[in-house]
Amino acid sequence: MNTSSENPRNWKETLLGEALLLGVLSKIMQSQPEKEWIENLIKEDVFSELPLDVKNKDLETGLSLLQSWSNQCKGGLGDDILYGLRADHTNLFVGVGTPVAAPWESVYFTEERTIFQKQTLQVREWYRKFGLQSGKLYKEPDDHIALELSFIAHLASLGLKALENKDDAGLEKSLQAQRQFLHDHTLRWMKFWSGSVEKHAKTDLYRGIAILTRGTLLALVEILGVEMPEEIAQ
Repeated sequence: MNTSSENPRNWKETLLGEALLLGVLSKIMQSQPEKEWIENLIKEDVFSELPLDVKNKDLETGLSLLQSWSNQCKGGLGDDILYGLRADHTNLFVGVGTPVAAPWESVYFTEERTIFQKQTLQVREWYRKFGLQSGKLYKEPDDHIALELSFIAHLASLGLKALENKDDAGLEKSLQAQRQFLHDHTLRWMKFWSGSVEKHAKTDLYRGIAILTRGTLLALVEILGVEMPEEIAQ
């Protein structure tokens, strides 16, 4: 796909799809599942297709899992299903003690697996540069996977605004910011985070979301022409 600003119609479709998809992925992981909102996702067949024009194995696998899960829940979320989702979310991302799939970047770069490290401050500075601040500043680390995805979606939205204003420089700024942030942060740890979710998830919703997230980020590597980071978290 052409990543220059010479084809604004393609960029409009791509950036809109990216913003919508990352927004959904972010919200699903950020907080305990809300019955009405999850049921609306199912009712609206959100997982019936992807709003991106690239394909990879993770996108196909994640989407297939989510489609199957959604079809099984067409009759609505019973209390047992909702309880299972909330228990899964807590075990994966919150923990009774330590979460089994820690959602914070800094955890993957410290032997002690601690939060609020230099990665947290670096990500916070990225948000600040673009006029954003976490609603849970100093309470929830800024390098939570949901917040990072939401930030990338915000950059995509800025690109859309630049397109509407015929601002080629603004579009390129938003694209370059995505490339740099993905390279310096999200791509460096998403493989290990998503692998932990795959291994420990008890529901296909969260297993599918993790795989779909990884596939989406790899799709952005292709779409944006991101240089994969040489140093990957261990």
